[in-house]
Amino acid sequence: MHHAIDQAAEGAIVILGITPDTPETGYGYIQADGDTSQSVMVVQRFVEKPNVATAQQYLTQGGYYWNAGMFVLRASVWLQALQAFRADILDATTQAWNRRTTDAGLMAPFIRPGKDEFVAIPSESIDYAVMERCPGSAFPIRMVPLDAGWSVTGRVGCRGTCFPETKNGNAHLGMFSSLIAAILCACLQPFGCHGWSERDLVVVETPDAVLVADKLRSQDVKHIVSQLQITKREEHALHRKVHRPWGWYDSIDEGGRFKVKRIQVNPKASLSLQSIIIDLEYTVVVEGTAEITCGDKKLVLTENQFTHIPFGRGTSPLKPRHHSIGNH
Repeated sequence: MHHAIDQAAEGAIVILGITPDTPETGYGYIQADGDTSQSVMVVQRFVEKPNVATAQQYLTQGGYYWNAGMFVLRASVWLQALQAFRADILDATTQAWNRRTTDAGLMAPFIRPGKDEFVAIPSESIDYAVMERCPGSAFPIRMVPLDAGWSVTGRVGCRGTCFPETKNGNAHLGMFSSLIAAILCACLQPFGCHGWSERDLVVVETPDAVLVADKLRSQDVKHIVSQLQITKREEHALHRKVHRPWGWYDSIDEGGRFKVKRIQVNPKASLSLQSIIIDLEYTVVVEGTAEITCGDKKLVLTENQFTHIPFGRGTSPLKPRHHSIGNH
């Protein structure tokens, strides 16, 4: 890593490249001069995610590395490169920064760029906007091979190195019974589950979603994300647990006429005042002490106490009074 830092200090843009060990199709590649015995190489070009045959050619030929998207460079160099290649992005970002606001009442300032200006910033990846244009330009771009025990955990082919395999070639992570370990790769509550498949499957369960896919098509999960974007669903952008400057909330359950959230507010932080127009709201303090503002009244609630917020009342429901504040 110190080679990358030294190069960046001299004004270069440095990318960390992963030496490939399989013909991986889920990554873009970096073509660089030299071999892994060199500490720093010159980037010749970036290439898009290849098909299997092309990836195998890269692996056989050598001189190609996985692009994991990790860059080391000075902030000033980044701004200069952005000005040179995508001045529209830089200008829009500058406008959003100039319209920034700072949340008050927090232990550390939280800066919010101007909302409308931020939304107007062109959406483009760092690779397309700048990095792919740097080879052969006035901006020197270098690559340092990264030897950090890299494993492609999103690829089922890494099972033997990421997770221990059984004698039948199955791998899993989490609480399992031997009956279902053959087809479940990650499941937190397997009890009572039965499964049968004549194909190699990858099954991943998280609090947000469950994925079941053919092993050979595990990279196609990106198409699901694209469909979520097209249909304007929120799952591609928001996790069930959402972090905020004041703490976080976890949407435990939701139906047509209700929503249940578990909320934790950091000590000395508070939520902004809200107007309850069409909903009823109940706030229960599970742990700690909270100050509740409801209209012109203030309440102090402790553990296992609750309050009811009726229609049309303003509330700042959770403002911790003590450092021992926990979940609410």
